[in-house]
Amino acid sequence: MSLTLNLDFQYKTSIGKLWFALTDSSKLAKWVVNIHSGEPMENNFKPVVGHRFQFRTQPSEWWDGIVEGEVLTVDEPNRLSYSWASGGEKHTVTWTLQDAGDGRVNLHLEQTGISNEPALNGAKYGWSKWSGELEKVLEL
Repeated sequence: MSLTLNLDFQYKTSIGKLWFALTDSSKLAKWVVNIHSGEPMENNFKPVVGHRFQFRTQPSEWWDGIVEGEVLTVDEPNRLSYSWASGGEKHTVTWTLQDAGDGRVNLHLEQTGISNEPALNGAKYGWSKWSGELEKVLEL
């Protein structure tokens, strides 16, 4: 059985600025951070279908500190998806951006392929924490 995480976030920004924060390697490193240490997760992400990338951080006793991914879909500035493999799990992350009017953008996250409830709860915790970091990046 495979579980799916769906989360929605609203940001006061432009759709272009939000897209840039989701697809620019240096911006990603500022909000996709190590949940425990707050250190940036260095990466070589590029919004190009087929591009293989990694997010890297300090390993811990529970995790090697590496997320492997491959870009699956790029529909600028509306939709982005990529694989997200780490800790024996391989998921698909899909971001959908929608202009909500009044200078606000709705960002929908769908993460599929989650194997169990603890992994689902971990993903929910991680993305919820990162959404706050993303908000800080958008304010810069």
